Amino acid sequence: MNAGGGTGDRGDNSAAAQFSHAMWQWYQNLLDKSTPLVLHRWIFLSVIAFIYALRVYILQGFYITTYGLGIYILQLLIAFLSPQVDPEIQELNDGPTLPTRGSDEFRPFVRRLPEFKFWHSLTKAFCFVFVLTFFSAFDVPVFWPILLFYWLILFISTMKRQIMHMIRYKYVPFTFGKQRYHGKNEASDNDTNTARS
Repeated sequence: MNAGGGTGDRGDNSAAAQFSHAMWQWYQNLLDKSTPLVLHRWIFLSVIAFIYALRVYILQGFYITTYGLGIYILQLLIAFLSPQVDPEIQELNDGPTLPTRGSDEFRPFVRRLPEFKFWHSLTKAFCFVFVLTFFSAFDVPVFWPILLFYWLILFISTMKRQIMHMIRYKYVPFTFGKQRYHGKNEASDNDTNTARS
């Protein structure tokens, strides 16, 4: 065996590894920069989803891949709406629970799947199924209204179960900004300023 050939192979592997590492660093840097840009990220995802939907509409196919994407989205949505620690399990273990009265300690809702990971998983899924539309092997002919009807039934039953879980354990997975509490002095200063103007 030629020793020179072995070093060349190692050099090729090293160059490939360096390129792969550089691409991974670039991708991670891009993700890090996009983390605080919530609205921009979701607009980007909406554009990708629209392009995918337009491609499926124009091709009049790939309904099985779209159905699989819909099931995956439903699974991610359930994880996004669920608390990190299931209150049912806490109830069985007699551990700490979500606050149910005004006098209970406030603990913010912590999701099982954080918003960034939810967005990132959805974006990767849409990109993956978009690539699949370029391969005719994934275009299995089916009667799409049946798939749509079945997915809607699945979505409604799953969301009903999730909403019943929210009602039973008294949690809301959405917060609309940080609550601000005004003390008596701040409230009276605001009233005085309003009365002067």
